Amino acid sequence: MGQLIAVAVITVLAVVSPGADFAMTVRNSCLYGRTAGVLAAVGIAAGVLVHVAYTMLGVGLLVSRSPVLFTAMKLIGAAYLVYIGYRTFVTRSRVDIDLSDGTGLSRAGALRTGFLTNALNPKTMLFVLSTYTQVVSADTPVLQQAGYGLFMSFAHLAWFGLAAVLFSHRPLRARLLRKQAVLNKVVGTVLVGLGMVLALTPAVA
Repeated sequence: MGQLIAVAVITVLAVVSPGADFAMTVRNSCLYGRTAGVLAAVGIAAGVLVHVAYTMLGVGLLVSRSPVLFTAMKLIGAAYLVYIGYRTFVTRSRVDIDLSDGTGLSRAGALRTGFLTNALNPKTMLFVLSTYTQVVSADTPVLQQAGYGLFMSFAHLAWFGLAAVLFSHRPLRARLLRKQAVLNKVVGTVLVGLGMVLALTPAVA
């Protein structure tokens, strides 16, 4: 029970801390609607499972102990955030506000943005790795370890799904889209900034 509580507390604290996942969810929800926001949340949850899978296989420990591999992963993730942020920043605001759900971004595209943002994020990698190495013991049954991973994924889905519903709420979205030029600049700047911070943060092995 103590192990479960520790995993739950660490997961909740990690999920609610602002970061790239939250910024991407807000971006998709405000600019493209609820479906795009929720699918981003689903992609984020799937990305968490990628980290859980390779950590359980022992690859996560190898990556964290290898500065070259870790740095490569970090730079790829940073480049992706900078790219998406730049694309958002330079996007021209629409003259006519379109509140239809999912306009301008395919379902696959929405899912992909969430998945890649999380799967390429070393912050999530270190969160999952540290949880499994510091909290989960060597004699913890594999099914129980998998259960912890599913909980981490579900927690991400629930939190960012809630954020997607909130920021795609029609009145709020309408107000934000009236300032779409500013919104694009703010969200784009945040994503580029997160990418730059990620790229410049020293690797922690």
